[in-house]
Amino acid sequence: MTLAPHEFWQEIYPAGVLDGDNVTGFLGHYPATLPDGRQIALPIRVLPGDGRQAVASLIVNQASFAVQGVLADTLAMRLAEYRPDVVIGVPTLGLSLAAAVAQRLGHRRFVPLGTSRKFWYDEGLSEPMTSITSPDQIKRLYLDPRMLPLLAGRRVAVIDDVASSGSTLRAIMALLLRAEIIPQVAGFAMVQGVGWQSVASCPVEAAFATPRLHLGADGRWRP
Repeated sequence: MTLAPHEFWQEIYPAGVLDGDNVTGFLGHYPATLPDGRQIALPIRVLPGDGRQAVASLIVNQASFAVQGVLADTLAMRLAEYRPDVVIGVPTLGLSLAAAVAQRLGHRRFVPLGTSRKFWYDEGLSEPMTSITSPDQIKRLYLDPRMLPLLAGRRVAVIDDVASSGSTLRAIMALLLRAEIIPQVAGFAMVQGVGWQSVASCPVEAAFATPRLHLGADGRWRP
């Protein structure tokens, strides 16, 4: 199957429809598999460097409403057993996902973190943050001090779009530790590779997982 750039993340395919596997390799797209076997086509993005390493990309806010809905449904189902009292959303792409999951868990609201410093923020409730998709951009992650009463002593779930290298997850955990908050669980639409595992200080749940990919001599990508 060949997809145009704007066609990724738009359809939920039946199990086995998308071509490619870990043995034969992948060309152009990676078939991410949901727990029920259905698939989402993710574009393969070559990482900076020697051109021989790549990842399967997910940009949640460019996905169709149908795909966003399925991701939120799946993640809410996985997080329900942890019985979170509050959902924290991580900017930027994790915010809409966190809001949708919080609604499905029956919550009235969620707590968004931010990367824009408001004048009433406390610099002590912030942490520098980078990501695999923007490695040269260092932002600061902020927790609005007005939200602390919503979080103190509560069962907290943290939600972001993707966990990959672990750099963003490390910043999230460090920021919450500053506020004496230990998350019950962290949830993601996608976990990618294993780099994030060393910095996760709580259980991690995801709608699906994808591997880091390496270019073979035949021009196909494999884990």
